[in-house]
Amino acid sequence: MKHYDSVIIGHISMDNNIDHLGNSAFVCGGAVLYSSASAHALGHSVAAVTRLAEKDSERLSEFTIPKEDIYAVWCENSTTMKNVYLTPDKERRNSSCLSVGTPFEISDIPDSISADIYHFAGLVYGDFPNEMIKECARKGKIAVDVQTCLRHVNTDTGEMYFEDWECKKEMLPYIDFLKTDAAEAEIMTGTDDRYEAAKMLYEWGAKEVLITHNTEVIAYDGEKIYSCPIRARNLSGRTGRGDTTFAAYINERLTNDIPHSLLCATATVSLKMETPGPLKATRADIENYIKEIYPEFV
Repeated sequence: MKHYDSVIIGHISMDNNIDHLGNSAFVCGGAVLYSSASAHALGHSVAAVTRLAEKDSERLSEFTIPKEDIYAVWCENSTTMKNVYLTPDKERRNSSCLSVGTPFEISDIPDSISADIYHFAGLVYGDFPNEMIKECARKGKIAVDVQTCLRHVNTDTGEMYFEDWECKKEMLPYIDFLKTDAAEAEIMTGTDDRYEAAKMLYEWGAKEVLITHNTEVIAYDGEKIYSCPIRARNLSGRTGRGDTTFAAYINERLTNDIPHSLLCATATVSLKMETPGPLKATRADIENYIKEIYPEFV
């Protein structure tokens, strides 16, 4: 059996991204792509489990991890997205899902692999059944990006909208690492204070809470709130911010404390945001970036 630091499960999508000036580009996206890239860049052993139609197999070439660590399951529907960005910093966007990927099943994870962390990196509600998360919790730690719990698709128009996770209080106790952005945290808790939201999500069962914001990333473990600033020198690679951060953080947490893991994750995403696409770097690149951009933390 091959063992990994983390197995990342999610759809790799084809995204039509339109910026605030109307410029259009088609690029591969999806949390599984950006997350696996950042974990791999830091030197962690990571597998990607993805579902897509066989006709879209060329999307697999966008992964930065070794081919033998990509486990593709052919299915009827791949995921296709459209993102219209309303501002230059890409903080506001209107998104639609033109094609919803076939949902995952527990059997999609090969019996021949295991992991310390099972990372659920979905795109929309329904990508994963709750029982799949519960089953993986018997095997290792669980990491969930709540985007896949809150973001719904209007089946008539393809428009995406957010709703609270109806079974959050049932499912949060199964989750070792929970990631939200500031807006998602407000949807789940009702407060726009992300520090208070982190505490509420912990109280409901999540063991560690990570919340991303355009100025900082915070982590909470039930005892202390930790914060580290984002210092990207440009935002040309804004897409994939949360995915890059989360995967870097949880994989570093396997062997390091929260302050180190948070610094490493925040530096990793700051570096990634300076270039479009999934992160293509080495651990040495990230360590040098920390020395240059975060000197007071060294």
